[in-house]
Amino acid sequence: MNPGDRVRVDRADRTYEGVLLPSNTDEQLVVKLEGGYNVGVDREAADVSVLAEDVYEIDGTDSAGTDDEAGSSEIEFDDDLPTISLLSTGGTIASTIDYRTGAVTAQFDAEDVLRAVPDLAGRANYRGRVVANILSENMEPPIWRDLAEAVHEEIAAGADGVVVMHGTDTMQYSASVLSFMLETPVPIVFTGSQRSADRPSSDNVMNAVSAVEAAKSDCAEVMVCMHASESDDRCALHRGTRVRKNHTSRRDAFETVGAEPLGAVDYETEEIEFHSEYQERGETELELADDLEDDVELLKFTPGMDPQFLDVVEGSEGLVIEGTGLGHVHTDLIPRIEELIEDGTTVVMTSQCLEGRVCDRVYDTGRDLLEAGVVEAGDTLPGTATVKLMWALANSDDVEEAMGTSLAGEIQERSVPWE
Repeated sequence: MNPGDRVRVDRADRTYEGVLLPSNTDEQLVVKLEGGYNVGVDREAADVSVLAEDVYEIDGTDSAGTDDEAGSSEIEFDDDLPTISLLSTGGTIASTIDYRTGAVTAQFDAEDVLRAVPDLAGRANYRGRVVANILSENMEPPIWRDLAEAVHEEIAAGADGVVVMHGTDTMQYSASVLSFMLETPVPIVFTGSQRSADRPSSDNVMNAVSAVEAAKSDCAEVMVCMHASESDDRCALHRGTRVRKNHTSRRDAFETVGAEPLGAVDYETEEIEFHSEYQERGETELELADDLEDDVELLKFTPGMDPQFLDVVEGSEGLVIEGTGLGHVHTDLIPRIEELIEDGTTVVMTSQCLEGRVCDRVYDTGRDLLEAGVVEAGDTLPGTATVKLMWALANSDDVEEAMGTSLAGEIQERSVPWE
């Protein structure tokens, strides 16, 4: 009996049927029921029968699988199907319940994701690889480098598309930074879930299935694939540099800011419709530029902010400011910003507004900021501007020009209202 087997569990006067899941204790069995709930049963008190063995048997071994030295594993291949690499970084889509504390923790590797989402079967050949096993609030630049290198290696090895399982809280940062670190001839699709797999309202199955379909598409860009509405009908495909998580818990938390999403996947028909121009599969050669300057900070200006607050970033290589409106701060901060720039810190201005672009030529404050040496970032989202500055400082000979140029769709040609 192994995780992934379909089992019947008899305990006292109750009978449960479902898929056996991995458990982080030796005392309990964890079974996913048809309705979506997980149930934990004491092993000693249960009579268990195997109804069907794991359909995801790996390389002729038991369902625990085998990993190579790089931490990757491989499902049996079908020559008629495309190859999709599943890279796991942790997060809710790859989480389970810790039955000691009752909390949701990142536990699953890529193979466990396949077992937890049987609907993935038959859609593609899968290569599984664990890059990290963290909650996304623990994401940091060294892991971005590891992730970019892993994606590069998978594509170089022949993957027709890559799906990155990622926690939702920092997914927009990771999708943005990989958009700058990688030139890709195939789709790279980030997905996750707002609600863990043990909940009947979980979005993990639909998001994972739709992400795989998107990874088989002709759009060779970095995308984020998440629910387009609260219903289980469509997943939106957001460009990695224009997406933002706008709700803490709704299943349709992600939105493309200032534009229509790149496209959408119809969950029932599996059809993909694109609404915007995109880089097509095979248009570009695979390239990796994974150097990052980690010493970059993001600062949100607030009314009454003490200029001494900027002392915390003294000596930093880069600073992105979320200014008000067209890109403003209190005039009392401008001399301190100028000192930072003179000392070698690149200061980039973005806006706190959700839509529209920075233009510091309209008012005196903006003109003073430009004279001090502040770089405008157009309508680049603040989080995207932060990771872009990390990349530009490490890879560009002209950082100011790079920050004002759209490299991966992060700056739109025009800012127009979108509903």
